[in-house]
Amino acid sequence: MSANQSLIQAHIRRLAIVGVGLIGGSLARALREAGVVEWIIGVGRQADNLMAAQRLGVIDEWTQDITKAVAGADMVVLATPVGAMAAVLQSMLPALSKTTIITDAGSVKGEVVNMARSILGSGSSMFVPAHPIAGTENTGVEASFAALYRQRYVILTPQPDTSEAAIATVEGMWAATGAHLLRMNIVEHDKILAATSHLPHVLAYALVDYMAGLEEADTCFELAAGGFFDFTRIASSHPVMWRDICLQNRRAILLRLDQYMSQLQQLRTYIDAQDGSAIEAIFVHAKKVRDTHLAAYHDSSTCDE
Repeated sequence: MSANQSLIQAHIRRLAIVGVGLIGGSLARALREAGVVEWIIGVGRQADNLMAAQRLGVIDEWTQDITKAVAGADMVVLATPVGAMAAVLQSMLPALSKTTIITDAGSVKGEVVNMARSILGSGSSMFVPAHPIAGTENTGVEASFAALYRQRYVILTPQPDTSEAAIATVEGMWAATGAHLLRMNIVEHDKILAATSHLPHVLAYALVDYMAGLEEADTCFELAAGGFFDFTRIASSHPVMWRDICLQNRRAILLRLDQYMSQLQQLRTYIDAQDGSAIEAIFVHAKKVRDTHLAAYHDSSTCDE
């Protein structure tokens, strides 16, 4: 893993964003605020969302025809669920220029890189896989805001044959949003994100679903305190996106789930044995680690995606 803050500030004449929601919309707002993009065209399946994006000034024009959107674009950003990216790449292929740079914002990199190689062929050298570590539990363009990426990390996972000029332009684009840049290999990325992002989302969804199935569910939710809301906030995230992440990063997520379940089983053993010292030792260690490594860097207004 290496840090790399680009010295090149990108200037994008025509930017096509596929999926103008929280992630794509916030990127558009940030780049427009930074003055590094001339024209933004949005593309997606929901006309109402695209019209709202244009009305809000997030994009300049919109279309549901992906070939029209990417034709003549300097940069194409895929801000769709990872499960939709193969179809999106296939659809845009006839209209792509050899000089068009493509990047994504997916939370899984291994499968995305493989599908890009398969579909784009030699053109995959212009594909720069990226992942902004930022988000909220809200969805849609109305939830987007220009400061989403400020002081947040964006991880790039370029391949050995990825164009250095394309990498520099993508780095410059993200630098313009106020983000910090990291380069990482895809295996390391997917393994780390399975622990830091994917596992917490799986746990939050599972806890809410478990509570909903209780006989006294209504009373439980009515009496739920701040701890439950804090822990499960991310269960309000986009279900389709997180379904795709679970499927695309299956092996790494299963590994983290097994490790976590082992930790839970150990804690259950201590509770069953009424071993207060062992329980407290885990809690003390967890508090120390969180206070040291997390509290200074994160607040409750955003969540990692």
